[in-house]
Amino acid sequence: MFDEQVVQCFLENQLQLYPEKVAETYEEAENFLEECMAVVVDSVREVWEFFEEEGVDMEDADEEEILEAQEVFAVGDGRYLIVDV
Repeated sequence: MFDEQVVQCFLENQLQLYPEKVAETYEEAENFLEECMAVVVDSVREVWEFFEEEGVDMEDADEEEILEAQEVFAVGDGRYLIVDV
């Protein structure tokens, strides 16, 4: 479900969301993302739409604030991983 770049991004950056590692290996990271029903989107606009659909109050938030949310990981190729906590 998640490609290598997405899983590796989470594995390397998971401490931005959690106080300690939730996964030590690639396989653990992949399983964790599947279990928590993480989502990969293709643009900032889709990150915004995801938060709107989830009912997150984004009034007065700008693009930078949305992308700095702890649960948003920039994959590095224009996509974003959103780990719904």
